[in-house]
Amino acid sequence: MPPSDHVDPVDRYVARLYRWALSVAPEKYRAWALNELRSVVDHDFALWGTGLLSDARFHTVTVTGGLPHNFPHVLEETRSINPILPVMLRQLDEPVDLQRVMPDEALFKSAFYQRTFAPHGITRVLATAHLDQRSGLYSLITLYRRDPARVWTETDVARQRRLPFHLVNAASHLFFLHLAKTHEKLPSGAAAVVDAQGRFHESQPRFLDFLDRHFPGRSDPQTLPFDLPPPGTQHMINNALCVRCESMGDLWVLHLWPAGPLDRLTAREREIVLAVSQGLSFKQAARKIGIAPSTVANHLYRIYRKLDVYSRTELALLVYPESPPDETDAPRAVMGPLSPAH
Repeated sequence: MPPSDHVDPVDRYVARLYRWALSVAPEKYRAWALNELRSVVDHDFALWGTGLLSDARFHTVTVTGGLPHNFPHVLEETRSINPILPVMLRQLDEPVDLQRVMPDEALFKSAFYQRTFAPHGITRVLATAHLDQRSGLYSLITLYRRDPARVWTETDVARQRRLPFHLVNAASHLFFLHLAKTHEKLPSGAAAVVDAQGRFHESQPRFLDFLDRHFPGRSDPQTLPFDLPPPGTQHMINNALCVRCESMGDLWVLHLWPAGPLDRLTAREREIVLAVSQGLSFKQAARKIGIAPSTVANHLYRIYRKLDVYSRTELALLVYPESPPDETDAPRAVMGPLSPAH
């Protein structure tokens, strides 16, 4: 392995992005990553915004170096006269030097410059747009310098060209890692974050895979192809997918997974299945759930028919496919669900 002094600075930086993921709070990660980026491409200010290209608004945005919080809003308001924006959209993932788009003499006199960059003494801009074609999410990563003599070099541009992909993916990876700590993790499922209109703000690739498979040819890939379920509920879609919705501030976290046999049961039926699969008798299950033993028996009779099973062992295998509880070591009903006396 070569000495650390000879390790490519971009490689070193990218490694830190992923290795430090769980050491930085999600809400501070973007600012941390942009500040660390100074060691690779030096800059005075930076902006990292994410949104949908269709509405031209940032869903999430971070600025560093002391730029005011309203700076992204000013950029949004001046979108129609921004000379660098159409170039970025034509050259996705390619850093665009504003100086090469518009000469200094014309730029510094323009209304766009006077409103956006002049108040902060910005003279040099290097911007890169990254677009996820599947979800419609785009990211804008822009570096700024004050000193007009500090032009962007070919080395700066070459380094910046390699970074947006890793910045976007490392941030998304971190987001879902932290999400898994506070939400139930489904081994066969995937998650996404959407707004009230069902438009994506974050998405795992597997979530989009599910949508592509079950909604081929959907007209708007940037929006859910089904209605947003009420928070705290679980729904079946097309008798093939299950979706659970949870609130997250002004946004919604969706968990999507292929429907299994248990997903076709009602919430009460799943509750009873879980109780009896743990070896509880009818009376014990009824006491735990807060219903009558006869209700447990009646529900379990319908559950057996729905799932086409004939014993607790078969039922437990659906709940615990790897290692179901041992019926011989736990309290149980004697012969199945037909006798409420158990």
